[in-house]
Formats: sequence, structure tokens, C-alpha cells
Amino acid sequence: MTVRNMTSDSSGREIANQFIINDNAGNRWFQSYSSTIALRTQSGRIILDSNKWDYSVTTGKYRNRFLGEGIAETRKNIKAGVYQLADRNTDEPLIETLLKTGKCE
Repeated sequence: MTVRNMTSDSSGREIANQFIINDNAGNRWFQSYSSTIALRTQSGRIILDSNKWDYSVTTGKYRNRFLGEGIAETRKNIKAGVYQLADRNTDEPLIETLLKTGKCE
């Protein structure tokens, strides 16, 4: 597993409290401060935290970078069912079950 800070596009400096986590299964996570905001599975499926995905302007800025899209596209993908929502910060067993069963693949 690797954890790294996101970096500024303009200066190249590390951005405090904004992290990209790559796990050993090939999944990629976006974490803001101590909250997991988004998961991109190794197959490309997106799961967003149902309570924190749109928590603040700062979280949104870096979530948009992680997903490669703006808020309107994210909302559209949630509404269309392309993205799953889960309480990622308290439903750990749910996420682990989804990953193990392939239902989020």
C-alpha cells in the first residue's frame, strides 16, 4: 500500500491533508483529512462516501481532480447510478464485502 499527498498543479508542492492511497489490490482511494471520500476500484468502478463526498469547497476541489470531472458530472453519475454511494467512513464491512464479492467491480 502506498500513501502520498496530492500535489499542487502550479507549484508541484504537496497539499496538506489531501491524500491518494493505492492499495495492494489495485484500488485507488482519495482521502481528505481523516475521511475517505472516494474509491476507484481496479476495474474503474467509483464509490463515493454518502456523507462526505460534497463536504466542503476544498474537498470538492480535490475530489474533482481525483475523478477528473466537475461537480455537475459527478451529480449526474450519482443520479444515473454510475457511481455508488456508501457511508465509507462507518460502513467498512459494506465496502469490504462489495470489494470481495466483486459487486463494485
